[in-house]
Formats: sequence, C-alpha cells, structure tokens
Amino acid sequence: MKINELTGIVIDLCIKIHSRVGPGCFEKVYEEILYYELRKFGLKVVRQKILSLEYEELSMKNAYKVDLLVEDMLILELKSIYPLPPVYFKQVRTHLSLLGLKHGMLLNFGVELMRDGIYRVFNNFGKESIAHNF
Repeated sequence: MKINELTGIVIDLCIKIHSRVGPGCFEKVYEEILYYELRKFGLKVVRQKILSLEYEELSMKNAYKVDLLVEDMLILELKSIYPLPPVYFKQVRTHLSLLGLKHGMLLNFGVELMRDGIYRVFNNFGKESIAHNF
C-alpha cells in the first residue's frame, strides 16, 4: 500500500470517528476507536509501541512510545486539546527521526471540525518503512 492511500484511509476514519463521538473525549478513547477501525480495515497496527533509545554507551529501554504505528510506515500521534501547542509537531518529528521513518500524522480530535485537526509530519531523511527493524 502506498503512503497516500494509507493516509487517506486514516483521514476518512478520523472524520468518521469525530463525527460520531465528537470532540472532548480523552485521547485514549480516540486511540482505542481508531485502533479498532484500522484493524477492522485489515491494516497492521501496533498500539502504544514502546521503543528504546541508544545514546553513546547508554541504552534506555523505555525511552518513548508511539501511539499507533500503521503498516510499519506511518506514525500516528493523537491529541485531544485546543489550541494545539507547537511542541507536539516537534514530538512527532523526533519520533520519526528516532525510528528512521519518513511519514507521520498528528491528529487532534479536540477541534470543532476534524479537518482542522489533521496534520502530516515528515522526516526527509527517513525510510518509507521500518518493517525490517521489528
């Protein structure tokens, strides 16, 4: 599956979820429902993936977590806050960089219209997929 097709599916599902549930729930609610919908769609999804970080001789086993990793190629970071602080874009970029991945999305369900809460985030130095790393 190509990345644009995958992000299109994610966007459609987020709009569906937001229209049924509305804004104002905890992030965990949207994450659970999106995970369910993506799996129902037949996609490979890893939820709350805890990843390690190596820094010189230091190895940290629980350094960071990714809300959802879809098809080993797309990181999804979910939020439910308004206004959305810019630090969350940096968080997604950092996750992409640490994973060596190219594509991410920041999805903010705390908005009136879901289309206003969908952002694509890129790491120009990342790979299309990390399937071989797991």
